Amino acid sequence: MPKDLRTYLDELLERRPKDVVVVDREVDPRYEASAIVEKFERKNEFPLVFFKNIKGSKIPLVINLGATYERLALSLGSPSVPQMVKDLAHREHHPVPVKEISAKDAPCKEVILKGADVDLDLLPVLTINEGDAGAYINAAALICKERGTDAVNVGIYRHQKQGKRQLGLMINPANHGNYVRAEYEDHNEPMEVALAIGHHPALNMAAVSKQAGVGSEMEIAGAFLGEPLEVVKAETVSLRVPARCEIVIEGIVPPHKRHYEGPFGEWPHYYYKEGEQPYIEVTAITMRKNPIYQCIHSAHFEHNIIGAAPRLGSLLKRIQEVVPSTTGVNMPISGAARSHCYISVKKRAEGEPKQAALGALVTDPNIKHVIVVDDDVDVFNENQ
Repeated sequence: MPKDLRTYLDELLERRPKDVVVVDREVDPRYEASAIVEKFERKNEFPLVFFKNIKGSKIPLVINLGATYERLALSLGSPSVPQMVKDLAHREHHPVPVKEISAKDAPCKEVILKGADVDLDLLPVLTINEGDAGAYINAAALICKERGTDAVNVGIYRHQKQGKRQLGLMINPANHGNYVRAEYEDHNEPMEVALAIGHHPALNMAAVSKQAGVGSEMEIAGAFLGEPLEVVKAETVSLRVPARCEIVIEGIVPPHKRHYEGPFGEWPHYYYKEGEQPYIEVTAITMRKNPIYQCIHSAHFEHNIIGAAPRLGSLLKRIQEVVPSTTGVNMPISGAARSHCYISVKKRAEGEPKQAALGALVTDPNIKHVIVVDDDVDVFNENQ
């Protein structure tokens, strides 16, 4: 059976049952769900939490899936976290082409909502932190095509719910998705998008991996899965979407139109960015008959970890291209798993440490400090 969110949850329940907490009672999507997760976090516990009953929605919700490296390693079949980083780097070198299937075989097409039936209120979208501007979709892999080349780009951004058929679109200006969007706007053309919510962790990890150019994330997702990512044609936009995801939101980003967006709790655990931003006009929602909605615990541990793991693989791959004797890379939680980078190198020539450091800085613009050590130092041990 092809891998997806459900196959991963089954594997997690079988292999690490203590990692899962199920909440049966009704929970308010405004602050309460995230408060329950934070209560665990304050006890230094990071379970995946499955909410069966979110007030105002018939759809259950999973959050905190990516809050530990061990759970992400399990999803990749890696026996340890250091090995996971090496596996991620190796697999990025071996992308797997997508496999297109028919709509009748695609679980995400079991329910199709268009026109007046489109309603984002059906989804249990959470308001996570006290200062957030509202409810946000924050675990969706946004799919778009580069203008003129049809290269498919996938990334995870923040989407403020601004109405039943409107979602905010705030992309870090340094991300490829923003370059793609800006090119459409320069030609006064709308950009077609699709948001894939609820799939195997491999998809979201591929979406936040750091690729050298626009495109290839879907093929990288296949490499992380160890099998082709199944895709299907979207309903209202000319994109192919992951066929086995739980929910797909389709829409267009109109050029030169803006809506006030933010603030929102971000990975440094601060509120970041508010002001006029582009937005998505939703044209369709497709989903499974009984879908599971996925959310990331933003500005908390999961936000840091799930974003760091694939970056580590990308960093190791890119740094090894410059310095082949690089043996390890870590972005420690002490630097919010984004700003600090530790690299170990089996030094063979003068200048290699500087080349390794520059390779890291070029790969990820969030990195502020790089420390390069000899290969006998464990980059996953901060005391060392």
